[in-house]
Amino acid sequence: MADFIYKGKKPKELSREEFIELLPSEIRRKFKRGLPEEESKLLVTLDKFKEQKGRKFVKTHCRSMIVLPEMIGHKIGIHNGKEFVAIDITEELVGRRLGEFALTRKALHHGSAGIGASKGTKFSASKK
Repeated sequence: MADFIYKGKKPKELSREEFIELLPSEIRRKFKRGLPEEESKLLVTLDKFKEQKGRKFVKTHCRSMIVLPEMIGHKIGIHNGKEFVAIDITEELVGRRLGEFALTRKALHHGSAGIGASKGTKFSASKK
């Protein structure tokens, strides 16, 4: 399988600062101003996670966190408002936000109309 390339470079080979320079301006500004406390705690927890063997994934509510190359290979549980959705971080997810992978709304599927739901069913035979 071919290596994943992000804007002409391999994400695994880049440091955090080099990777941030490849990101769009909105995200670059976020990192230059400093990460919020909750997001910086997530990065520290991911560093410690490799040493802990009992846990399945790291849980987080940081849906706005950008996936960094140092997160590749981890399993993160992203809160969708009801439960934690476990996501394996791969190279293809780098540069996107965690919230994109844990949808907050289910897809709505309408069923067919029941008897009496429309005027057309008034004259159809029904089971008794």
